[in-house]
Amino acid sequence: MSAFAMVSENEYGTVTEIDTVRFERLLPGPIDRVWSYLTDPGKRATWLAGGPMELRAGGNVQLLFNHSDLTTPSDPVPAKYKGRDCDARMPGTVLRCEPPRLLSFTWSGSCGPNSEVTFEFTPRGKDVLLRLTHRRLDRAMMRSAAPGWHTHLGLLEDRLAGIALRPFWATFAKLESEYEKLL
Repeated sequence: MSAFAMVSENEYGTVTEIDTVRFERLLPGPIDRVWSYLTDPGKRATWLAGGPMELRAGGNVQLLFNHSDLTTPSDPVPAKYKGRDCDARMPGTVLRCEPPRLLSFTWSGSCGPNSEVTFEFTPRGKDVLLRLTHRRLDRAMMRSAAPGWHTHLGLLEDRLAGIALRPFWATFAKLESEYEKLL
């Protein structure tokens, strides 16, 4: 298992296999509150993507990304993402759903076959340990998924802590450059 050189412990994703990246975050709980930020479309839209999700194995997932809603006007969309920063749709299928501890679903990327994302939640006192694992990534998908998850998880941390959101695009651009070197 190889870990990236970290700015702070557990900040960067860890490549656990050639096609897998894992992130861990300790989030303010309780677990039901954190679970709701993943499964409630309105809350999920504040840090990742809205859209319906049938919380059962075999259920449909329709993630609706609108990254322009996740930032401020002073955080411009990088030129290479203009036109792809809002109203992006990603269908998927729920693979496992064990409320409020585990949710796994397919992730359809623009490159190659579907990958798989798993969220695991473990209570740690008043907090919740989140382990996010993204599997079946080719190299191009890994270079996009790693900084993407890192950025989105930062927004989730901000939401749950009740603090101002970090700028989405500036954060993503910095991490995209860092992960490009690390990967």
